[in-house]
Amino acid sequence: MRRKAEQGKTRRRRLVFTASVATAALAVAGVTLAAYGNERHRPGAAPGAAPGDRPAGTPARPDAIRIAPLDGVRQARPDRGVVVHATRGTLSKVIVRARGGAPEPGRLSGDGRTWRTRWALRPATAYTVSSTGTDDTGEPSTAVSRFRTLTPDATFAIADVTPRPGETVGVGMPLIVTFDRAITDRAAVERSLVVRMSRKVTGAWHWTSPSQVVFRPRRYWPSGQRVTLVAHTAGVRSAPGVFGAARSASAFTTGFRVGPARVSTVDVRRHRMTVRVGGAVVRDVGISAGKGGRRAYTTASGVHLAMGKGDPVIMTSGWMGVTDPKDPEYYKLKVRHAVQISGSGEYVHSAPWSVGSQGRENVSHGCVNAPPSFARWFYGQSLRGDVITVTGTDRVLEPANGWGFWQIPWSRWAAGSALKR
Repeated sequence: MRRKAEQGKTRRRRLVFTASVATAALAVAGVTLAAYGNERHRPGAAPGAAPGDRPAGTPARPDAIRIAPLDGVRQARPDRGVVVHATRGTLSKVIVRARGGAPEPGRLSGDGRTWRTRWALRPATAYTVSSTGTDDTGEPSTAVSRFRTLTPDATFAIADVTPRPGETVGVGMPLIVTFDRAITDRAAVERSLVVRMSRKVTGAWHWTSPSQVVFRPRRYWPSGQRVTLVAHTAGVRSAPGVFGAARSASAFTTGFRVGPARVSTVDVRRHRMTVRVGGAVVRDVGISAGKGGRRAYTTASGVHLAMGKGDPVIMTSGWMGVTDPKDPEYYKLKVRHAVQISGSGEYVHSAPWSVGSQGRENVSHGCVNAPPSFARWFYGQSLRGDVITVTGTDRVLEPANGWGFWQIPWSRWAAGSALKR
């Protein structure tokens, strides 16, 4: 009897132990199910099952839409943008918006499964991503992510753009973008610069220095062309830890218009200057160019551009190191109607003192001396970017001398881009 009683106690202990294990198993199952409790009921689930229940042995299905950056991220890299991917099914709508801002533009892949922002995001900015789609069962799917982009260690910005906004320029005018610091990842920055044209022509960017990039067409701009620069530099990574500074607008935008096709030729050997507008000769006058004898007194041959103008301009011999008024080479002149054509101080300007030599001999220190009446007319007509081609000397205009960019052959110019072609 005692043995039977002990056996009865043992059986009861085993029952209690088995019940405890079952209770623990249910608790674990409850945690697992709770993790899927926000999913929709799927076909194949038992009738009357709670949301998220699935038949025994059925693996959990991943979310139909995944977003990067993840919800809650506080230090997202702005240059990586937003990527939304439908792991099952396709996407129908994605909206990426900074607080108080317009939706960010993006592109959907051909298969409808992946959407990416077109440009970098702004640094130190909170964003919300809302996406909708349809999963592979035909059920609607949604996903949301709220995150913030990092605050960079340093930033870069556009310091200057030439031409000025709304300026009317000549057909040779370059588009010059200067940054406030050296750019290491030139390809990333160049990729963020968009040039829009009213009439499509072939053109390319060319890096002239670590902090400056210049765009010019393969041939001169068509007259009447409208050109717009849209710079999406905010959030672009130009170097480790350096990102484009955030702007109040989504992008920096400026533009200019191309005026008449005014192209002039200065023939130093013949002492003549010819001005053509739209291909037709409108003026042809005698001039006097650099007298030569030394390089500094020789007018440079090549394609010059009008860089600016002044009336009057004070010209002195200081550029060649002569500052003593007693020196025979010293001069200080107030020059009227002067149009600058290089960075080394060459101008087309009025020169009443050399009228007797104009059309006959070259007597200047390198400028193009012109008759006063012609100089006044040329000054009034000239736009920045007008073309003035000089021929007939053994001094060649260097590309870095002012805006001598047309001195670079097209193949070399295009090779100066950071983007592979």
